[in-house]
Amino acid sequence: MTAIVFDIGNVLVRWDPHQAFLPNLGDRSAVDQFFARTDFYARNLRADGGERFADLAAELADPSDAALLAGYVDRYALTIPDLIEGTWALMDRLRARGHAIHAITNWSAETWPIGVATHPRLGSAFGVTLVSGQERMLKPEARIFALLCDRAAVAPADCLFIDDSEKNVLGARAAGMDAVHFTDPDALDAALAQRGLL
Repeated sequence: MTAIVFDIGNVLVRWDPHQAFLPNLGDRSAVDQFFARTDFYARNLRADGGERFADLAAELADPSDAALLAGYVDRYALTIPDLIEGTWALMDRLRARGHAIHAITNWSAETWPIGVATHPRLGSAFGVTLVSGQERMLKPEARIFALLCDRAAVAPADCLFIDDSEKNVLGARAAGMDAVHFTDPDALDAALAQRGLL
């Protein structure tokens, strides 16, 4: 195992989209209702695949809902307030052991620059970074794992992939990588130690 490939959202950076809408809607219950009305998570995944939030908002029949969704990019920094420092510490230890560090993230091309501006370490932490919205392909599609291997010049069998989504973990395994389902830094520490990586 020579390369460690990290997901970013809720592995290295906490993501809570509620925070972008709480100033307008007041509480998490109201935001959840907005998410249900607008099928927010499905639309967000489409943005991760390369679509623009303004276009996704234009599909909504209710003008107030459309305006809220269209403003999401402007409020995006509110959704990623904190780094998950325990995972960053593990990354630093892996790098010190000589492992290459890469990333594959399902993240909108529109909001990725905001993520890097909010947390500049995202811009320099990885040898290869694949942002789904820029590549217009999503985890768990096999081709995004193949693209990482091509750009990083590694074989799938030489990669350990870490993601908080079980679906993405299964996709990585199907692509020939070892993979860990991330729950918290302590559990990841144990999984890395079990593999002799730390």
